[in-house]
Amino acid sequence: MPGITRRRALSAAAAVATTASAVALAAPAATAVGRHAPAAAGSFDEVYRGRRIQGGPASGGGHHHRHGGDYAVFVDGVPLHVMRNADGSWISVVSHYAPVATPRAAARAAVEELQGAPLLPFDAN
Repeated sequence: MPGITRRRALSAAAAVATTASAVALAAPAATAVGRHAPAAAGSFDEVYRGRRIQGGPASGGGHHHRHGGDYAVFVDGVPLHVMRNADGSWISVVSHYAPVATPRAAARAAVEELQGAPLLPFDAN
């Protein structure tokens, strides 16, 4: 069996470089919503794209609040079901597959996804 050729050596080096650069590019994105994400502490009440979004520590202990880490979010007064992931990121029932760093960002993402449609109440169980 012949030794390693120049072509194989260059191909292997290119594969290693591509993998290393992909890992380097993915690392900042992973930590943006990862363990070092800002805590949910604090409240917000603002108008975003013509919709009133609110959030803050929740009282009570229903299903909605357990997953949201005792944090409640509302869009035009309607509860937005939010959930905190194990990595510290947040998702909502409206933008479930797009984790964000804060509940405020989850509310804004929901408003964008709704595109003017009303948020309907969601009975989580």
